[in-house]
Amino acid sequence: MAFVLDASVTLSWCFANQTNDYTEQVFDSLRDTPAVVPTIWPLEVANVLLLAERRRQITEAQTTHQMQWLSTLPITVDSEGIAGTLSSVAALSREHGLSAYDASYLELAMRLGLALATQDQRLRAAAVRAGVADVG
Repeated sequence: MAFVLDASVTLSWCFANQTNDYTEQVFDSLRDTPAVVPTIWPLEVANVLLLAERRRQITEAQTTHQMQWLSTLPITVDSEGIAGTLSSVAALSREHGLSAYDASYLELAMRLGLALATQDQRLRAAAVRAGVADVG
C-alpha cells in the first residue's frame, strides 16, 4: 500500500548531511511501496533546492540532477489537486495549528487512509491525534 511522503523526508535525501535512520528507512520502502504527495510537494522541493543553490550550498547542476533524480522515484502527485481540498486543508490547519502546507500532507493521508512519512514533529503529532499512522 502507498504512503504519503512529505518534503522534509524527501529533501533529506538530497543533502547527505540531512539523512538519518528514519529517512533512509522511508527511502528503502520506496522499493516496494509507492509514495503519494500533495500538489504543493514539487514546489516545496524545488524551492528548497533553489534556495540552497542561491546560498551556494549546492550548484545549479546539482539542483538539476536532484530534480531529475527525484522524478525517477515512484512518487505520484495527488490528482485531486488543491481546489478540491482547500476547505479540508484550512480546517486541519486551524484544528492542529499547522501551516496550510503541512495540513495538505495530513489531509491527503486522511483522505486516502495512508500512513505519513514526515520528520516535522508538529505534523507528526497532528497525524497521531488524527489517527494517521507513521511510516516508521
